[in-house]
Amino acid sequence: MSILRAYRLPLLLLVMAFPFAPLLAQGVPSEEVLRAEVIGIPNDRGASVGNAGGEALRLRLVTGTDAGKEITVEQHSRGLWLPEEEETVVVRKLARADGSIEYSLAEAYRFPALLWIAVLFAGLCILLGGKKGVGSLSGLILSIGILIFFVVPRIADGADPVVTSLIGALAIASTSLFLAHGFKKRTFAAFLSTLATLAIAAGLAAIFVHAAKLFGAGSEEALFLQSGALEHLNLRGLLLGGIIIGCLGVLDDVTVAQTAVVDELKKANPSMGTRNLIRASMSIGKEHIASMINTLALAYAGASMPLLLLFTTPTDYPLWFTLNGEFLAEEIIRTLVGSTSLLFAVPISTAFAVLLLKNPTGVSASRTFSGSEQGAVD
Repeated sequence: MSILRAYRLPLLLLVMAFPFAPLLAQGVPSEEVLRAEVIGIPNDRGASVGNAGGEALRLRLVTGTDAGKEITVEQHSRGLWLPEEEETVVVRKLARADGSIEYSLAEAYRFPALLWIAVLFAGLCILLGGKKGVGSLSGLILSIGILIFFVVPRIADGADPVVTSLIGALAIASTSLFLAHGFKKRTFAAFLSTLATLAIAAGLAAIFVHAAKLFGAGSEEALFLQSGALEHLNLRGLLLGGIIIGCLGVLDDVTVAQTAVVDELKKANPSMGTRNLIRASMSIGKEHIASMINTLALAYAGASMPLLLLFTTPTDYPLWFTLNGEFLAEEIIRTLVGSTSLLFAVPISTAFAVLLLKNPTGVSASRTFSGSEQGAVD
């Protein structure tokens, strides 16, 4: 989840659109979205698949003021989705100025599937993660709450997206990390490492977004947000804010893991010197970097398969022209800024952990234990 969030701004845009859907819908107050049950399908539906025409479906409305009413709508199918009998679907009801009412089939009703996968995820978090799973789940819910109820409303009200995203990232990091991993010195070291690396990522994003002359208008979603009530939106700032929030989703994984590596190495060999501790920690961190970068690349490629297939279609344009487009340039910079921040996260986390997880008395744990053990024997 965090990986995809690091490289796909549309997730942030989707979160932004949700609480303001009523505001965006003010321009079409006569439209209503309803659920309906399919009660009749054509007997010869197979012949209509792939044709330019459609097929008539009999539906019974189950929500709204017209609940129980039976209607007929036409589905222009192209073989992607054909409703079955007793299936629940989404219908649009449009009341025209002349008093006429038109119903149209919108899409499949997917909410139950989304609910079940959410319940499965939450259940496995609690079952397999125990107390830490509960804390991590609480941190996730709180993070989403900060995005929806703080970051999104402020950006929609005209606040600077970069500043707002930085404040939101600070709030998310300072709450979700401690909820998931507890209030201890190890978590505090990971928290400081996350903030330091996030500052570097924000700087890199600002530099390269400016150098590449990106304005945040590389996607249809971004252009749609500038229509209507959100026409004042700073798309470049939104792009930078999305990169910052996305980087946070990956950095907390790396910083927590690397801090734990240093702590566990110290516990396993309390007499290990600082130089050897750094060398051993960095050796493990490099393995983490190598696997993480490959994981991120594959996750991004999997989420962008339709885009990758476009490169196989015949075209007269050279490859550099395709890569030069704003949409691809945004994705490339977002991906490389996130990956570069991972490279910084390991040494920064190692340094903070070595400094903060020292024995406060300056005496190695092995010597302290030996002394106490000897005293017990005497």
